[in-house]
Amino acid sequence: MVVPAWLWIATIAGLLVLLAIDLVIVDRKPHEVTIGEAGRWVTFYVAVAIAFGAGLWYFAGSQPATEFFAGYITEYSLSVDNLFIFLIIMTAFKVPSIHQHKVLLIGILMALVMRGIFIAVGAAVIEQFSWVFYIFGAFLIYTAYNLARTNHDEEEDEFKENAALRIVRKVFPVTDSFHEAKSFVKLNGKRFVTPMFIVIVAIGTTDLLFALDSIPAIFGLTKEPFLVFAANAFALMGLRQLYFLLGGLLSKLVYLSVGLSVILGFIGVKLILEALHTNTFSFLNDGEGLPVPTIGIELSLGVIVGVLAITTVASLIKVKRHPEAAKHVGSVL
Repeated sequence: MVVPAWLWIATIAGLLVLLAIDLVIVDRKPHEVTIGEAGRWVTFYVAVAIAFGAGLWYFAGSQPATEFFAGYITEYSLSVDNLFIFLIIMTAFKVPSIHQHKVLLIGILMALVMRGIFIAVGAAVIEQFSWVFYIFGAFLIYTAYNLARTNHDEEEDEFKENAALRIVRKVFPVTDSFHEAKSFVKLNGKRFVTPMFIVIVAIGTTDLLFALDSIPAIFGLTKEPFLVFAANAFALMGLRQLYFLLGGLLSKLVYLSVGLSVILGFIGVKLILEALHTNTFSFLNDGEGLPVPTIGIELSLGVIVGVLAITTVASLIKVKRHPEAAKHVGSVL
């Protein structure tokens, strides 16, 4: 797929317009986001993503469109699991509900910029070193194994600050309380950062850590940087409203990690099979690739959707029969 520069520019410009609309309509007056409002925004962002995929199908064909939808659904589903961590962060810092949307908006915008850098670096590495797919595949399988064996009953609901936050606290003095939605304030002639700034950094850097498995996963579905970026961007754009829409439902998705581990493991195997099929190592089959089967994008999309559907239904049945199975975390919604 040949992506002209104007399409990159138009896509990024369109995303910036969406962000601007979001800022003007939602953040013009800080308020608690209702479930109805969140539902309308989620529907809007999903519709925009579907329209984008339909445009790809019409102008570029079914292959790029299918790759985009597979990547978008994968990134969105991984993001849902991340929302549980966001909820813990919001609870730990006692973020006022009227300011939570702004925290998510700025934090995710930071993550989008950093993910763009990750994608550019990843695409350059893949272009030069095709064997990196062996590493990506092995890493995804390892991540899937760790995710599958995680016992949510033993997970701590306390947020532990990462290195970036500890550095910020050492460099800047932090106020004890929030000052409306301000990130910086001047008190007694001295400039401080507020807990709002700390939370924004926490959201942005935490999402960056999540990218360590989501970026290799989507490169396993498409090698086109434009589609990788677009899928990530659309998934992140709708993440904020999804946070408010799901709310307590997050605690009921008890098998989500298991489902995501199956998806990551599946994509990891897919990556390794494709690497073996196209490898150019001279000591393997005269550098012409091995006669191994590959997994098509249509099958990949079917597996991803099917696993997510089964995971969701199984989770809701489990919690209905055993309410105590739900994850417990303090809520600030």
